[in-house]
Amino acid sequence: MVAPRPHRRAVRPVLAMGVGLLLAAVPALPAQAAPTAPTRHSTQGFTAGNYVVTLAQDPIAGYDGSLPGIPRLKSATGGLDLSGATTQRYRDLLLGAQQRVADAVGVQPRQRYTVALNGFSATLTAAQAGKLAATPGVVSVAPDSVRHLTADQATAQTATEQTAAAVDEATEEATEQATEQAPAAAPTATTLAAAAPARTTADYLGLTGPGGVWEQLGGVAQAGKGVVVADLDTGLWPEHPSVAGAKLPSKAPAGDPFGAYRSGGTITVPKADGGTYTGVCQTGRGWTAADCTTKVVGARAFNTGFRAAHGLADDEYDSARDSDGHGTHTATTAVGLPGVPASIDGVSYGDVTGIAPAASLAVYKVCWTGEDGDNSCLTSDLLAAIDQAVADNVDVINYSIGGGATADAADPIDLAFLVAASAGIFVSASAGNSGPGASTAENTGPWVTTVAAATSVLREGTVVLGDGRKLVGARLVQSALPRTLVVLGSAVAAAGRSADDAAKCFAGSLDAAKVRGKVVVCQRAVTARIDKSAEVARAGGAGMVLYNPTPNSLEPDAHSVPTVHLDTAAGEAVVAYVRRTANPTVAFQPGNTSGRATPAPQVSAFSGRGPALVDGGDVLKPDLAAPGSGVLAGYSPDATTNGRDLFAPESGTSMSAPHVTGLAALYVAAHPEFTPMAVKSALMTTARSLLGPDGRAQRRVFAGGAGFVDPTRMLTPGLVYDSTPLDWLRYLEGSGVATGTGLTGIDPSDLNQASLAVGDLAGTRTVTRTVTATTAGLYYAKASVAGFDVQVRPSVLNLQAGQTAQFRVTFTRTSAALGKWVSGGLTWTGGSGLSVHSPIALEPVALTAPAELTAPAAAQGSVTGTVTAGRSGTLGLRTTGLVAGDTYRQRIPLGYYDELPVTIPEGTAFTRFDVVGEDGSDVDMGLFTTGGDLVEASATASSDERIDGYVTPGDYLLRVEPYAPAPGRQDVGYQLTTYVLGAGAGTGSFTVAPGALPLTQGRPATFTASWAGLDPGTRYLGLVTYDGSRDRTVVTVG
Repeated sequence: MVAPRPHRRAVRPVLAMGVGLLLAAVPALPAQAAPTAPTRHSTQGFTAGNYVVTLAQDPIAGYDGSLPGIPRLKSATGGLDLSGATTQRYRDLLLGAQQRVADAVGVQPRQRYTVALNGFSATLTAAQAGKLAATPGVVSVAPDSVRHLTADQATAQTATEQTAAAVDEATEEATEQATEQAPAAAPTATTLAAAAPARTTADYLGLTGPGGVWEQLGGVAQAGKGVVVADLDTGLWPEHPSVAGAKLPSKAPAGDPFGAYRSGGTITVPKADGGTYTGVCQTGRGWTAADCTTKVVGARAFNTGFRAAHGLADDEYDSARDSDGHGTHTATTAVGLPGVPASIDGVSYGDVTGIAPAASLAVYKVCWTGEDGDNSCLTSDLLAAIDQAVADNVDVINYSIGGGATADAADPIDLAFLVAASAGIFVSASAGNSGPGASTAENTGPWVTTVAAATSVLREGTVVLGDGRKLVGARLVQSALPRTLVVLGSAVAAAGRSADDAAKCFAGSLDAAKVRGKVVVCQRAVTARIDKSAEVARAGGAGMVLYNPTPNSLEPDAHSVPTVHLDTAAGEAVVAYVRRTANPTVAFQPGNTSGRATPAPQVSAFSGRGPALVDGGDVLKPDLAAPGSGVLAGYSPDATTNGRDLFAPESGTSMSAPHVTGLAALYVAAHPEFTPMAVKSALMTTARSLLGPDGRAQRRVFAGGAGFVDPTRMLTPGLVYDSTPLDWLRYLEGSGVATGTGLTGIDPSDLNQASLAVGDLAGTRTVTRTVTATTAGLYYAKASVAGFDVQVRPSVLNLQAGQTAQFRVTFTRTSAALGKWVSGGLTWTGGSGLSVHSPIALEPVALTAPAELTAPAAAQGSVTGTVTAGRSGTLGLRTTGLVAGDTYRQRIPLGYYDELPVTIPEGTAFTRFDVVGEDGSDVDMGLFTTGGDLVEASATASSDERIDGYVTPGDYLLRVEPYAPAPGRQDVGYQLTTYVLGAGAGTGSFTVAPGALPLTQGRPATFTASWAGLDPGTRYLGLVTYDGSRDRTVVTVG
């Protein structure tokens, strides 16, 4: 046994720097303090690069006034006086602590965050990142990762709605018996035409016209009035007619309680919630002070991190002006003015409108085109923008950006949005475009509303083959193409180009002599869809049939020649027809003339799906769906084909999120007293069923959450599910994230949301929910999940408006397959047609088992464990170990750390490293590679630390370091115990009985682990494992 080797440090200890420096200057927060960012330490190795370092102390917007002499900084309406002396004092405390953390590892922060997040960005070496990750009070050291816009890209390989439905069915074994009856058959195209189909998504959602939502809110001029929407995106084309406003007056306009005005460099907007928005109009290339108006009330640009990493392209505006088009599209979708004529390449598409046309817009440009041509967004810049948006006191944030599905509940963006939500800001975020595979949903924090994309206003065209068959696909331009000869691209390859290149209609691949005057059949693959029609146009073609050679989505793009985009089956039918027919022809007809309507709304194939990776799906995501396919809205002319157009169709969850952003703006204007979670609940519980490809109602909860938004019902939800920032912190604690607040964790399944999900249901499980009535009356519960018995207690609620009630829902498995998610729903039905629907997702598992069993030291003894079974039968139990721990007792002076070599052999089943410091001290521990990279750390504020379960073979150094001694001492005493458990039998005749455990579903069953012949003065560790399950139980003796 090799004792730890002491090392002297000339600087502050590696594991002992950070927010403790600030907390030493002020009293610690009480156990029930207001929300602080969670304390969580990275467990990964690091490389040199740019990072975001998040600290644990409350940011300004989350601070509750618990420190002596520093009262709460937020007003009752969520506003912040950042210029006030008290706020400045608190900010100085945060900045000082940040600087000391940075100084301790010799780095200079690049960007500072103090409002929505407490932290900084910096360029770090691997060693510096590892040191910071092990610092007490550091929440995380996260790479300054690249995030991307979530508009569907032209080459995205996603599935058709039909294929996506098959994937959804494979993910969810069964669906609920829908409370609303599905139609026996889909309506015909003739029936839909007679019903005057919607031209815009605002029409489709029931906002426009007599009796529409806008009229109920007082008319278009009041739809979102007094609400400020922040769009975090690629900026805005400020001259766009959809955001045209008047010159800002120099003082508050008479007769308009919510009128914007500019005084000096500050733009002020009095808000519907009684608070005040204060912004600035940041000028730069392509953006002047005059570009801010009574509609566009703020403009800021954030690219410090991006410029350092990627530089800016020559044609990128170093200002809030949009060169990409994405930001203008999302902004005008959310808050665009009504009745704006839209045309593309001279073709009119009628008037377009935003969802909340009277809301104000604040532009936060966070995504940029770099010198390499890539358009992306850096986490450090996004955090700076969120920080500023919270400081400006906006009401709603639109976030049409994604960073990929993640299992990290402490992602810096999610933490910043937690604080934004705690400040009363509704956050609408896209679910991502990586569907239809399972667990592809992004932006899954429960305080965020995660929006899936669905079809709505269908832009279709019909291909008529020469034999009379009609095939329907996506088409933007609604004009006829007469019967024309058609050729396969593969048959008209230019000299020197392959048939495969021509089949995909790559640039320069088509022979003009063979194409001129004909329609070309092109495969969707590799290059952008619109580039293919441009190649057909170059070769003199009359039109294009674009088809998906593998299952993919259908998009109504703005093409260079008349084009219809067909799915795989229809495309293959065209190819077969052309190959077997002499002089084959096609014609294009506007719209769907097949005689059978395409069902809508359907979840778009590309839309990110659940279950969320965080918490194993215990929080159901996405939350709901909104229009996100073929949405026509404003655009930057710099990004259009002809350089002049101001509108474009786009698809993606980037497009669905701003629809919900606009709906939230309408809601906040009408009900400023509603919290962000109450608004989210109202949108979810009033959603309607999505449709399947067969036109029947379908609630695939991992595809569309609660369903498709229904604004006509959202303002009268009947009941709402609300939650608070303290609830969110308890959720984080229950997810294994130490928040440093002293709060008791809750199981994530019990977070009070308008959905119910359990990812590890063994037999029977009860979850609790609380509702508040917005409409008085009796409410009756009805719940069902295929393969489960569901009981709601109480099943009847009698509530007055504003009254709150709690109920429990018990799920007992009957026939549901183990290891397969099943879905269903709970509906509370009230008077006057009120229906409050919540989606349910459950994953039944074979068993749940205790994580650990402990017993006192004894030569011979036993310990009893209890498992809960998900099915009846017999369960095989096995043991590994026991292994004796190696124990070291040392004293170490401040300024030193101890280091112990550790080898983890191949086949190691489990490891544990425990350090126990003397009372009143604080000792930290890290596991490093021999090259100095941190792989695991435990650095809490206590005297005891533990690193568990690391089994990657190799040689390591275990480092123990004192952070703070007990009062009156200059050194720290500690005991370190290490366990490296190999596979198979070990010491002490370790057995488990019975080896075959009889199980009855939903009932606990007990087993006994026994040992003999141990040294009573030694600590031991072993494992109990369960056949057919990944669960395991650690058994410790001594």
